[in-house]
Amino acid sequence: MHNNSPEQMPVLHAAAPDVRTREKLEGGKAFAMHSEFKPAGDQPTAIAELSQGVRDGERDQVLLGATGTGKTYTMAKVIEETQRPAIILAPNKTLAAQLYGEFKGFFPDNAVEYFVSYYDYYQPEAYVPRSDTYIEKESQINEQIDACATRPRARCLNGTM
Repeated sequence: MHNNSPEQMPVLHAAAPDVRTREKLEGGKAFAMHSEFKPAGDQPTAIAELSQGVRDGERDQVLLGATGTGKTYTMAKVIEETQRPAIILAPNKTLAAQLYGEFKGFFPDNAVEYFVSYYDYYQPEAYVPRSDTYIEKESQINEQIDACATRPRARCLNGTM
């Protein structure tokens, strides 16, 4: 068992450069967002504050908002403004595919990919013991999402995949 005191923590032979001062590591095309929309409501403030947080080296930032408030758009603007690649985590593969489509639409000239863990499959049914309720669900979404990996991406971008 390790004691996690600073004296006993493993030391890297060379520390990573500070995110605020290091040169951008990525090459290639700049992130150029394509959208007919303009930031509205609280979005300009959120974009400015999140972007500044990235530049300041903030490790943790949270963007909260209800469904349909433009969180994905806001994050795309932050990526464009900071010119930093991002990993977007989604709680399930249906949302991952939706986010892939939206980000690919925002950044058609940049690499946009998604990965879905094989451990995250839509459950075809559910049982709620408290109410003794059995809920049957349509599981064909699994096949549709799996097909996105093999067919041209454009077919996976519309709402039906």
